[in-house]
Amino acid sequence: MLGAVIGDIVGSVYEFDNIKTKDFPFFQDRCRFTDDTICTLALAECLLDGGDPAIYLRRWCREYESSYGFGFRRWVHDDNAGPYNSWGNGAAMRVSPAAYLAKNHQDALRLAEHITQVTHDHPRGLLGAAAVTTAIWLALSGATAAEIRKQIERQYRYDLGRRVDEIRPSYEFNESCDGTVPEAITCALEAQDFEDAIRNAISIGGDSDTVAAITGSIAEALFGIPSDLRTAAMPFLRDRFIEVLNRSYKSVGSFQSKRDSKSTR
Repeated sequence: MLGAVIGDIVGSVYEFDNIKTKDFPFFQDRCRFTDDTICTLALAECLLDGGDPAIYLRRWCREYESSYGFGFRRWVHDDNAGPYNSWGNGAAMRVSPAAYLAKNHQDALRLAEHITQVTHDHPRGLLGAAAVTTAIWLALSGATAAEIRKQIERQYRYDLGRRVDEIRPSYEFNESCDGTVPEAITCALEAQDFEDAIRNAISIGGDSDTVAAITGSIAEALFGIPSDLRTAAMPFLRDRFIEVLNRSYKSVGSFQSKRDSKSTR
């Protein structure tokens, strides 16, 4: 969850100004949270409360302004609107609470569908959310990067065969799950640690804050988040955001992921 938030914040300055290198300042004064953070924390609070995802998304997104997509913004401001067949990467960038707050893998997939289908009910949107949820769950359960890659390719038919250096030269802005999720997962699985994963994600370009949010949600489960990066992220967040994060991690036993006390690989 916090991994997605950090990816969003760091990537926010590069969404429309891509940088095709891993050599960039990590946190900058221009950094900010965007819709990725707002939606992720809205759904974390929703799952903690056992509430209706549509109500929580609308409540949070009406309170906190951001660059919401046209279809989603229209949905947010229409209480009677139902899902709108979206296959966009918003399904995958906000889904991490389903994995972190679940009891088991099947429960994680059930929660992912529950919080995704209120807007992104297209099969490709649901698939992207499920794939990210599975990658996070496997990482939290101790699977290696190779094991995660193998299962995602087999279960979701995503091609994870390209390396980050092969993706970077030709990758362009893409808001679909199909054109975002495989690349984001690869950025996490190829990394040496959490920061390296975020740098991978931003360095390929495209929809940088969302790619990095998806990557960060998986990298947190793989490596944990260094305490200095957790501390550095806090000034960019509202008090309410921090309260929801604290409550979420308290519910799973720690403000750190299950990987934080383990060595990285």
